[in-house]
Amino acid sequence: MKSSAIKETAATAGLTPQQRDADKKLRKACADFETIFTSYLLKTMRKTVSPGLKVNQFTGKDTYDMMMDQKIAEDLAKRQNGIGLQKALYEQLVKKNNLLK
Repeated sequence: MKSSAIKETAATAGLTPQQRDADKKLRKACADFETIFTSYLLKTMRKTVSPGLKVNQFTGKDTYDMMMDQKIAEDLAKRQNGIGLQKALYEQLVKKNNLLK
C-alpha cells in the first residue's frame, strides 16, 4: 500500500511528469499533516487520564507513550481513508490552487 492513503484518481492519469510529482508530494504532505495532527490529538487525550497507581509509572514511560502515539497516528494515516483529514485537506488545496490543471 502507498504511504498516502489517498488513491490516485483518473484525473491524475493525464498529467505531465512534473504535475504527477507535485501531486505525489502534496498527497504525502497531507498524509504527514494528518499523522502529526492525530499524534498531537492522542497526546492531548492522554493528558486527560489520571496517572493511576505508582505501579503504572516507570522511568521512560513518557517516551514510550510518545512513541506509541506516533505509531498509532502513522498507522491510522496509512489506512484507506485515515481519519479523513488528509483527503479533505488535499481536495481543498487542489481546488483552491488549481494544482492539477
